[in-house]
Amino acid sequence: MASLSASNHVARVLSVANQVTDRLADVDASSRIASSWRRCVISHKLDPARQGPPQTLTEAEIRHVAEPMEETIRFVTPELDDLARVLRDAGYCVNLADANATMLFSRLPGEADARLFMDWKIYTGSNFAEAFEGTNGLGTALAEQKPILVHRDEHFRAQWHMFSCAVAPLFDQAGRLAGAVNITSCREDLERTAHQLALAVTMEATRRMEGAIFRGHFRNAWIATVPGDGGSGLLAYDDDRRIVGACRSARALLGLTDGLIASGIGLSRYVKFDHHAARGADETVELRRADGRVLGRGHVAPPLRTRSPAPRRDAPIDRYDAMHRLAGRDPGLIKSVRRLRSIGDHNLPVLLHGETGVGKDVFARAIHAASSRARNNYVALNCAAMPESLIDAELFGYEAGAFTGARRDGSKGLIVQADGGTLFLDEIGDMPIALQTRLLRVLENREVWPLGALKPVPVDIRLISATHRDLGRMAEEGAFRADLYFRLRGMEVRLPALRERADRDDIIRQIAREEAPDCRLSDDAWVLLSAYPYPGNMRQLRHVLRLAGCTAEDGIITDADLDLPPFGGRTAESDLAAAERATIVEALRKHGGRVTEAARALKLSRATLYRKIKLLKIETTQ
Repeated sequence: MASLSASNHVARVLSVANQVTDRLADVDASSRIASSWRRCVISHKLDPARQGPPQTLTEAEIRHVAEPMEETIRFVTPELDDLARVLRDAGYCVNLADANATMLFSRLPGEADARLFMDWKIYTGSNFAEAFEGTNGLGTALAEQKPILVHRDEHFRAQWHMFSCAVAPLFDQAGRLAGAVNITSCREDLERTAHQLALAVTMEATRRMEGAIFRGHFRNAWIATVPGDGGSGLLAYDDDRRIVGACRSARALLGLTDGLIASGIGLSRYVKFDHHAARGADETVELRRADGRVLGRGHVAPPLRTRSPAPRRDAPIDRYDAMHRLAGRDPGLIKSVRRLRSIGDHNLPVLLHGETGVGKDVFARAIHAASSRARNNYVALNCAAMPESLIDAELFGYEAGAFTGARRDGSKGLIVQADGGTLFLDEIGDMPIALQTRLLRVLENREVWPLGALKPVPVDIRLISATHRDLGRMAEEGAFRADLYFRLRGMEVRLPALRERADRDDIIRQIAREEAPDCRLSDDAWVLLSAYPYPGNMRQLRHVLRLAGCTAEDGIITDADLDLPPFGGRTAESDLAAAERATIVEALRKHGGRVTEAARALKLSRATLYRKIKLLKIETTQ
């Protein structure tokens, strides 16, 4: 299309925008260009005759706007650089803009053309939103969320008539508009067909960028490439084959929504294939719909697990790392770890309180490992497992010949063995009263009198105790020494039961990977594992999954492989489900049907609650 004078261009734009028949109005009234011109005049109240540079941000403003796009820019930069190299000789400027049409990344062409782009402020920081600049490739592609070529006089403002812009919108890993990739040329010798070819190249590069964004975001998930009529789509799923993400085309192809993905819906509801044939680096497999219809050949790639680099010799290692891993994403434990960090190496006794099997010994070892005593002994005694007659000798030691049956050379005792390190007394609520008195004396005087000894042995220990009992109530009732209780309770840490943990689903997945690394959980097995109350806590879960990993057929753990007996006097799983259903219904009622708030009250993730609502057939208002 030949360039027109500025006055003729303005008349032509207004004629089309106002739908007036005019000899200058040679643009198809139903075209996207005509529709954009009408938006600019009627909705945006723009004047096609206005001149001047686009709105341009300062460097500080650019940094602020670019911050949310940093990860996206990092993922797509290699493709942008490749695109710029391909189009450089043709005089194209390559830009990446955010969803508001602000250019955040620019690659200019050769020196002569680059000067023109700089003069017209077509570079990083400039904003080309359609609402400001009228019809242009970048602003109109974002407004319509479709690729477009705006060639020379198709621009709304007359001053842009020397440019041709080909733009493809860019969508993120969840199918949301993230920005756009723009290429602009000012060469007069290039016809529309040449720019259309450049647009095709840009669209293909943009699809690769979207793939890079998706794979980068879901690097710890399995990714299936699903073929479709409108191009292939990407599905991300976890080790339990639950969908955790889907790109825009996959959502359209399979009918997936944010709600379905958040509910943790199974991959097999949409796509089926041989998982054993997809364990290589990037395997091609035949994909089918759930009803058996063939989708075609697709690729399945395993997770790109992040490998922790070896720590630099001059880089400090976080000694509290083990405690942070044990705390996971449980808010209460995270707070406790923060408090433990604050006391550092102060010799303050710690009392761990929790049910049997929650991992009190493991947590105590993590506390020891985080202290300056880590290079010395960690000594543990289970007071409930030791006969009362032997605890005294084991704990305090004895001299040779102190009693019949004593060792010839005597025994140091656990307290002395822990000198300079940590002594862990598990189930201290079961310690006899007489021994409590002797332990209190050790804590007060920092010395031990072994049986039969003529003088005390000085000791320097840090004491960590643990119990499942209510020591405070026992002290009030006289079943436990109150003065010892307050000696032990320098800081109390409550370790929640597995059924109470906010990150229970994460723990189940992690322990499944550790105890049954070559197996995967079926949907039914996952439902049963996530609903069970685990009276034996972590210990029970590990034993159940270890057994299931041995009995599972074809590497798939089903509900039949899970040895989960009835709990709390129930005789059937239906009773457990009924109680759980009543609890969820009540929480939803209290919070007006708002799933997010109910999940927070129940200390469940939103995805887990959605899954339970569907499983238990609970109607919601959302």
